[in-house]
Amino acid sequence: MVTIKEIAKQLNLSTATVSNVIRGKTGEVSEKTIERVEQKIKELNYIPNINARNLAQKHSKIIAVTVLLSEIKYKNIFTDPFFGEILGVLEKNIRKKGYFMMVYVTGSINELLSYVSSWNVDGIIIFCAKADDYIQISHKYKKPIVLIDTYMPKQMNKYVNIGLDDSKGAYDMTNYLLDCGHRDILFFCDNLYNVDYQRFKGFELALKNRGISDVEDKLFIISTEGDTEYEYSKLLKRINKFTAIFCVSDIYAIEVMNFLKTQGIRIPEDISVVGFDHSTVSKMLCPSLTTVSQDIEAKGKLAVQYLVDLIDGKKVPKETKLGTKLIFGESVRKYE
Repeated sequence: MVTIKEIAKQLNLSTATVSNVIRGKTGEVSEKTIERVEQKIKELNYIPNINARNLAQKHSKIIAVTVLLSEIKYKNIFTDPFFGEILGVLEKNIRKKGYFMMVYVTGSINELLSYVSSWNVDGIIIFCAKADDYIQISHKYKKPIVLIDTYMPKQMNKYVNIGLDDSKGAYDMTNYLLDCGHRDILFFCDNLYNVDYQRFKGFELALKNRGISDVEDKLFIISTEGDTEYEYSKLLKRINKFTAIFCVSDIYAIEVMNFLKTQGIRIPEDISVVGFDHSTVSKMLCPSLTTVSQDIEAKGKLAVQYLVDLIDGKKVPKETKLGTKLIFGESVRKYE
């Protein structure tokens, strides 16, 4: 590869002058010299060593986007429409800010810390962190961190999170199902922490406010470690007691609807299904999915803006909760 030293030698200039032109520091360089250097760079097809330059400047211009999930839960997280969409939003906004995005999916805190340290990343955006995970990371990693969809203890002060009013979104959807005449509603998820827990709490509150008890009997937690076919066979044994299924995410709503169709169960005639996220794929379903919409574009854009602000030494809000709204599709039957 062509080096700055070789370019300088061919132009009979100092390496400092050539380096300044390449980095845009041309205040003390003549127009003629700038033209000569730029022409030679083009002629020799010079490609800057960004890593070396960043090390010299003590920053990398790299932002790490990390998903703290084990492979047991997600063998390939990029198949989830929500994550695919928000990663696209993050990449676009990170690039606009003059940074590069690196994505890392892991269930190991130590592995994450080793990764971000070795690349000297300027900041991290973290999905799905538990409070203990964040505390462990922030004690060892002293550069800016922005969380997405993370619930922290009320006594915690030093964190920045972009999330949703998940409980309110689930509360509104459950009330909609109740208004449509459904009283026996099954809540479908794979865990009860962070976002999923808040959505379940909204579901629970809506039922209790209508005088419906035994909410725990209306919970189905699918195991991500077991055989998928076996897990759905357990669902099949339970759904005859219910008229609707509230899936914690659109990806599960899609899976549930496809499974039920293979069993000859009609949606919404035999059972209603709703989701949460309003992802792109949910708009392609037949029947169209009734779901809770969130502004994925706003969430990703804010996360990047806040992280860059922190890198620049600015103050940002500790907690930002975006609103939700219901999207009415054709997957819910209304009872008279």
